[in-house]
Amino acid sequence: MEEAKQKWYFRKSILVLVFLSVGPLVLPLIWINPGFSRKLKITLTVVILLLSYLAVTMTMRFVSGLREEFQQIIQQSS
Repeated sequence: MEEAKQKWYFRKSILVLVFLSVGPLVLPLIWINPGFSRKLKITLTVVILLLSYLAVTMTMRFVSGLREEFQQIIQQSS
C-alpha cells in the first residue's frame, strides 16, 4: 500500500506513537491494518505484549523499591 493513499492511522509512525502512549491498546489498529501480513501481525502482537509485560513488571519493582526506601526513612527518623 502506498504511503500517500494510506490512511493516517495506519502509518507506522502513528502506530509507534500510539504504542508509546497507550501500550497494547494499539493492537486493534495493527490487526485491522491491511498493509500487514498475518505473520507480521502475530509477531508484532507477541512483541508488544512482551514489552508491555516487562514495562509493568519493572514499574511494580520500582514502586516496591521506593516503598521499602520510604519505610526505612520513616523508621530511621522515628
